[in-house]
Amino acid sequence: MNRLKHRGPDWSGLYQHRDSYLAHQRLAIVDPASGDQPLFNEDKSVAVTVNGEIYNHEELRKKLVNHKFRTGSDCDVIAHLYEEYGEDFVDMLDGIFSFVLLDTRDNSFIVARDAIGVTSLYIGWGLDGSVWISSEMKGLNDDCEHFETFPPGHLYTSKSRGFRRWYNPPWFSESIPSVPYDPLVLRRAFENAVIKRLMTDVPFGVLLSGGLDSSLVASITARYLAGTKAAKQWGSQLHSFCVGLEGSPDLKAAKEVADYLGTVHHEFHFTVQDGIDAIEDVIYHIETYDVTTIRASTPMFLMSRKIKSLGVKMVISGEGSDEIFGGYLYFHKAPNKEELHRETCHKIKALHQYDCLRANKATSAWGLEARVPFLDIEFINVAMSIDPESKMIKKDQGRIEKWILRKAFDDEERPYLPKHILYRQKEQFSDGVGYSWIDSLKAHAAKNVTDKMMLNASYIFPHNTPTTKEAYYYRMIFERFFPQNSARLTVPGGASVACSTAKAVEWDVAWKNNLDPSGRAALGVHLSAYDAEAPLISNVPSKVIDSIPRMVEVPGVAIHT
Repeated sequence: MNRLKHRGPDWSGLYQHRDSYLAHQRLAIVDPASGDQPLFNEDKSVAVTVNGEIYNHEELRKKLVNHKFRTGSDCDVIAHLYEEYGEDFVDMLDGIFSFVLLDTRDNSFIVARDAIGVTSLYIGWGLDGSVWISSEMKGLNDDCEHFETFPPGHLYTSKSRGFRRWYNPPWFSESIPSVPYDPLVLRRAFENAVIKRLMTDVPFGVLLSGGLDSSLVASITARYLAGTKAAKQWGSQLHSFCVGLEGSPDLKAAKEVADYLGTVHHEFHFTVQDGIDAIEDVIYHIETYDVTTIRASTPMFLMSRKIKSLGVKMVISGEGSDEIFGGYLYFHKAPNKEELHRETCHKIKALHQYDCLRANKATSAWGLEARVPFLDIEFINVAMSIDPESKMIKKDQGRIEKWILRKAFDDEERPYLPKHILYRQKEQFSDGVGYSWIDSLKAHAAKNVTDKMMLNASYIFPHNTPTTKEAYYYRMIFERFFPQNSARLTVPGGASVACSTAKAVEWDVAWKNNLDPSGRAALGVHLSAYDAEAPLISNVPSKVIDSIPRMVEVPGVAIHT
């Protein structure tokens, strides 16, 4: 339990029944006074440990009129739903969650993870026949012969000894949808996703970088906060948070949005050396050796520590938009709507290995919870049912990436954001944090990894062989913390350009020789592309283009070079 103490500093719970143990570290967000875990049904024959939030718990309680609840916790409904519906209740839950449920009547158990994998979860098997479940790899890697990432949207039962996918939305088949784009429908769906995440009994805020996604989240939160239970407890003025290198113009951009929305804005500074000094802690907590994830996680990790020191326990963030709407710059080269839609499906399915991993673990390392409204399952259903022709980037029509999202919130009467914020070009987080940040990481790695070491890389690391000194450096640190073969298999690999899947690399022949996770690798698209080609968004009005700083889209962290 001590290995995961950072995730839940408010309470430690341990329950034993025969040879089964449930342990829980609680971060109290809803009903902090009485929601300690494990949670039970009336006669304590069913015990549950949960990480996450059930946003529709009040609605579910109304369906359980014959049940008596011990707490006001949103997660208290799980044991009672199991009594009524068996294991088929999981798709009734609207929220983010990972849980283990133990039925002491037959000593059976079930494990489930939320649809997209916003919460982290691992499963392992011991030589003695034991099954281990943990929110982080470090909770079981030393005790299991084999372990792996628990797949999102799945259920595991001790009776079947296998996985079953409970999340089966229409978009999962990757068939091409045909619903016409309706900006008001999309707008309302996202507003609802943000509003339901205002469920909290503790102080909270928003991560605000000044980019499109985090700015929309902040705008909607500020607009609808008044009148909520949270506002009555903590006040109706929203707090926003941003981190950056001191003097960065992007900090000014985040401040501009904060001033426009009237938030209480908190600006944190860090240095390149602060980031480099934190790399080992970041890899230990994030549990990956993926280059882009580590680059992006470091400033978020540093910011989360400072946010928690202010007494804030929950933040709302903007992850997931780029995967849903084709927001990464390489989508400019999507050859047709079919390819674009399939790529967005692949990106959403892989989110648990990248942005969700970062958002969950970089914050929980300091006992902070991140909520991500773009990954609301109802919102995803709406956004992924739209004819992908509307998501295609049309330079001759002035349609830049995520045009349908921008258009949905382009309200002349009650503006959500200033125009130049609403139409700012997308940039990967690790780019927007400053190209000097990436260059400094590469230089630091070069001091620790020699050319001779790189010659033997394929023998030292035959799986996902690092091809750069930066990747080799991260891999050495990862293997020191997690030396098992199972650990290295939890990290994805393969060719990528500007955060694409390997399949999308085929969209442009030039990319095959320019594989780099940076957005600048999207040659001919990025405003600061490696070869300085003209951007493909030249049909956007010049006054809008001129006002677009080179920004990051990871919420709360924005640094200009």
